[in-house]
Amino acid sequence: MTASPDNDWPQRQASEFASTQWSLVLRAGHRVDRQAELALATLCQRYWFPLYAYVRRRVADVHRAQDLTQDFFARLLDKNVLASASPERGRFRSFLLTSLKNFLANEWDREGARKRGGDLQCLSLDWDSGESRLQVEPAQLQTPEREFERQWALSLLEIVVQRLRTEFDASGKTRHFELLKQTLTGDRGAIDYLAIGAELQMSEESVRQAAHRLRKRYRELLRMEVAATVEHDGDVDDEIGRLFEALGS
Repeated sequence: MTASPDNDWPQRQASEFASTQWSLVLRAGHRVDRQAELALATLCQRYWFPLYAYVRRRVADVHRAQDLTQDFFARLLDKNVLASASPERGRFRSFLLTSLKNFLANEWDREGARKRGGDLQCLSLDWDSGESRLQVEPAQLQTPEREFERQWALSLLEIVVQRLRTEFDASGKTRHFELLKQTLTGDRGAIDYLAIGAELQMSEESVRQAAHRLRKRYRELLRMEVAATVEHDGDVDDEIGRLFEALGS
């Protein structure tokens, strides 16, 4: 049985997270804006690990690094802190790293770390998972800043792949995704499209078309995700270029 190319693509989500530009986040610092608060919290939840990786490169003690990272986010989510943010920082990535550096500079001479979060709103962060990721990362002879850039790029790509997986899951095509995701990276010439088609009951040509649509959707989601972290749509291509440059460093 051969699947029609029009039928083997998952239904796209009606709501795209990346339609919320990160500049909306700054509005949370100036007036009551629940949408802006949620946008900031979502972005922080998605991209906390690169910041934690930066802190861990600067702070040897694991628990102190966790305390500092959590306290940073708790204060970032406080509207009074956002109100003093510089709006010219158009890239959320740069805004976060600059804010973290300023925070660490102010906290550096304090004795010990504060208790996580205090009375401020904070995020639930998976420290165990984060520390495990750091343990398996290869040793890099590069600055904490370059490690932050690399981890940010890796986190973004993981988010995009997860969004793709979610779309396939919602359409009942989880196995399709598991077999086709290998076409996103690696040597496409080594992929056995015929074998994939046999398992999915699709022709080899239909599998190739499905893989093409998968890569196209991947690029779309990548642009959407990056667009959510820059102030202007015109910055998307440059930001993508910088991120892939960080991966190659």
